[in-house]
Amino acid sequence: MEMTPALFGYVADLVYREAGMVLRPGKEYLVESRLKPVAKLTGHDSVGSLANALRTGTAALRTQVVEALTINETSWFRDREPFAALTDTILPDVLAQSTRPVRVWSAACSSGQEPYSIAITLEKALPPGRGYQIMGSDLSEEMLRRSRAGRFNQLEVNRGLPATDLVTYFQRAGAEWEVVPRIRQNLSFQRVNLCATLPPMPKFDVVFLRNVLIYFEPETKRAVLDRVRQVLNPGGWLLLGAAESTVGIDSVFERVPVGRTAIYRAPARDRQMVKEVTQC
Repeated sequence: MEMTPALFGYVADLVYREAGMVLRPGKEYLVESRLKPVAKLTGHDSVGSLANALRTGTAALRTQVVEALTINETSWFRDREPFAALTDTILPDVLAQSTRPVRVWSAACSSGQEPYSIAITLEKALPPGRGYQIMGSDLSEEMLRRSRAGRFNQLEVNRGLPATDLVTYFQRAGAEWEVVPRIRQNLSFQRVNLCATLPPMPKFDVVFLRNVLIYFEPETKRAVLDRVRQVLNPGGWLLLGAAESTVGIDSVFERVPVGRTAIYRAPARDRQMVKEVTQC
C-alpha cells in the first residue's frame, strides 16, 4: 500500500497531537525513511500499510510511530559555542549564587551525547568539591534506555568527542565505550513530553533545549518556553539551537549575546527578593 496524501495527513496529525511536531507536505521522504524499520518490525509490508493500521491500532503502535518520527540528530559537544558559553558565562554566575550542586536539564536528549557532553564540561570547569546533577529527558523510551546505559559505539564516539576525553571519561565495554561510573552517578533520565504538563522536577540553573523548537508552531513554542521557565531558578539560563530564538515568541527571557551565539536568561527578580529577605 502506498503512502497516500490522506495517510500522510493522518500520520502528521498524530505526531502533532502527541508531540507537537509539525510535518508539512514535502516531508513524505522523512516519514518513509523513519517508519520503514517500524513497518518491518510490526509485520507490515509497507509504510503505507503501517500508516493505515494506525487508525485501528493499539496505543503501543502509535507510540512506536511517534517516537520514530521525533528522534533527532545528535553528536558530542554539538556546535561548541553553547558549551563555551556554559563555561565562560553561565557557570561563574551560577556559582556566585549558591553552594549547592549545579542542576542542568538536557531536554530532548536523544541517545545521550548532549547530557554526557555537559557532564564532561562540568567535570573540567567546576571547582573541586562542587557537585552537579544533570537530568536528561526524551519522548522516546528507546533513546532513554540508550542514554541510561551510557554506551556508544566507535562511530558514535568519533562524532565530535576529543580523544583526550574518550580516554579520560570512558572505559572499554566490549566493542563499545562506556561512560565511567563517577560521571554516570550524576545523571538521571526520564520520559518527558514537552508539549504536555511537566512531571514533578527540581528547579534547574540551566536548561539545554536545543534544536527542538524548530519543529513547533509559534503557539507550541510559547507554551514550551513557559513550561521551561517554570522549572528554572530565578535568573536561570536557557540554551537554544543555533537557528532558534525566543524573540517574537517569548518576551520574558532576556537575550544575552555571547561570542557567535546567544543565550537566554529568566527574570532574576525572585532571586533578588530572596536575597533581600535573607539579609533581613
